[in-house]
Amino acid sequence: MKKVRCPQCGEPLTFDETRFVAGQKVMFVCEKCGKKFGIRFGLSKLKDNPTDAEEETRAGNAPYGMIVAIENKYSFRQEIPLQTGDNSIGRMMRGNKVRCPIDTGDLTMDLNHCVITVSRTKKGALQYVLRDGPSNNGTFLNGERIDPQERRIIEPGAMINIGATTIILSDGSED
Repeated sequence: MKKVRCPQCGEPLTFDETRFVAGQKVMFVCEKCGKKFGIRFGLSKLKDNPTDAEEETRAGNAPYGMIVAIENKYSFRQEIPLQTGDNSIGRMMRGNKVRCPIDTGDLTMDLNHCVITVSRTKKGALQYVLRDGPSNNGTFLNGERIDPQERRIIEPGAMINIGATTIILSDGSED
């Protein structure tokens, strides 16, 4: 199942992407505000020439790792690629400038909840550092709350809880 958001009110609409082919136009009517809109499935006018990192991510290889967000209430899974530098993580909302927005209805997740910084060690290995946003409800690493000033080095497989959402860090090499 895929989600699209109404361009007028931001309400998420869910649809079965297996029923459509690339290039087919799909029409939607928002149940909340009545707005009619359409999307062309599987094509993007904005990204005709993807960068190498985008191409690797599409092929299933996230060069700097990814986070897998699983909203506990609905078990909606999202894979969000990470980039080098600060990757701010928070709730998706129109106008929110976080680098890794999570599409959720979880109001216990802040708009800018936590940050994962991706860098390379002197030996060239990827290093991930987690810190709180600071957030209103806290960031939990493997069930332990992180202080707002604290920074923790985390490894792939680490479980991060922000609100009712669980995030699992992946280095992109495992499925």
